[in-house]
Amino acid sequence: MKLGEKMKIPGFKLLGLQLPEKTTNKNGKSMVDGGNLWQKFEEGQYVRQIPNKMEDKIYAVYFDYEGDHSQPFSYFIGCKVLSQTVTPQELQSLEVPEQHYLKIVAKGKMPDCMVGSWEHIWRSEIKRAYGFDFEVYDERSKNWNDAEVDIFVSTG
Repeated sequence: MKLGEKMKIPGFKLLGLQLPEKTTNKNGKSMVDGGNLWQKFEEGQYVRQIPNKMEDKIYAVYFDYEGDHSQPFSYFIGCKVLSQTVTPQELQSLEVPEQHYLKIVAKGKMPDCMVGSWEHIWRSEIKRAYGFDFEVYDERSKNWNDAEVDIFVSTG
């Protein structure tokens, strides 16, 4: 895991799938819930159904936190689209507002590198805003034996 620079990212719109209920990091529940949503997203080939995609990257977003990382939160998987895109019936949309972020790069074997990176973030002194945090999956994340994923943690 590598800590990157702090940056301000303009807001953007995503289309994809959202967990029907909030999840939590307690007892590994979010790993199961998130894994099930990823499976549904992949098996349903939702990435192909998303209109007006701006890029081929997939975003996994953590938001609507009820407190810190130990409290319930919402989870969404989707792709960035043009802001005026109408949401098809089988998909949901998510507006990620402009925020300040700290970029962290997770590198290694999946999903271990992601688990380890998030555990490090939770234990760190990063001044988190608990706004909209997200991971970006692109070409670098396709090799699960040597993946690289950008994590953007919202900061105050």
